[in-house]
Amino acid sequence: MIARLGGSIRETVGRFGVFVRFAFGVAAAALLGVTSWGRWSRLAPQLYLIGTRSVPVLALTGATIGAILAIEGYDQFAEFGQEHRLGAVVNISVVKQIGPVLAAVMLAGRVGCALTAELGSMRVTEQIDAMRVMAADPMRVLVAPRVVACILMIPALTVVSNICGVGGGWLVITRIYEVSDQAYWDATASFIDWFDVFNGLVKSLFFGAAIGVISCFKGFHCRSGAQGVGRATTEAFVMSFIAIVLINLVLAKLLNDIDALRHSPGM
Repeated sequence: MIARLGGSIRETVGRFGVFVRFAFGVAAAALLGVTSWGRWSRLAPQLYLIGTRSVPVLALTGATIGAILAIEGYDQFAEFGQEHRLGAVVNISVVKQIGPVLAAVMLAGRVGCALTAELGSMRVTEQIDAMRVMAADPMRVLVAPRVVACILMIPALTVVSNICGVGGGWLVITRIYEVSDQAYWDATASFIDWFDVFNGLVKSLFFGAAIGVISCFKGFHCRSGAQGVGRATTEAFVMSFIAIVLINLVLAKLLNDIDALRHSPGM
């Protein structure tokens, strides 16, 4: 039993080392291979797949989440006569946490799995090996444009999620519960500043990088056969979700500390 446990730990550490080496390779390809992955014919399809095609489902989901938060919170705020402040709480929750995380989870589920399946199929059919034989670097040609597109597009998707979430909450609070628009927006403006919006956008950049690297890594290292590709796709989503949660936890603490220092008397 101890031998099996030691072997499992050794294997896990080894796989993590392979992932770290892959991540550094992606960073090098992105920084040094701009002329390769930066071609519009390679980058534009990824921007369209990751960004444009994700907007409708993300907008619908964001608006629904904002509306649900407003519905669930109204009775508690109305009990204390503070229903006009509900919008501020809903909006800061959307802008700082729900919007970025929702966009990242949608990206991991919709786009990350597609990237893993695509690259996994190329690996299984030996297309990646054929590229190496033809002196083409798969990291620069295949991985870098996908990772860069994830990093570039997820802030835009986060903005879409934020706007739709705020809109869904506004619609419920002002049109269904008849809170005045002026009171709604005044409370929101007094509760949210530029740093809160910046907070969510910074998180989204890290989410996008993690999703892109993990998805491409799983595709590059999947096992042979359709079962191997399917398993890699599932693992890519699970690992991306775990990475999103952990990154959000660390950055929430770090950015909140920075915000506290920003509001301290000495600053």
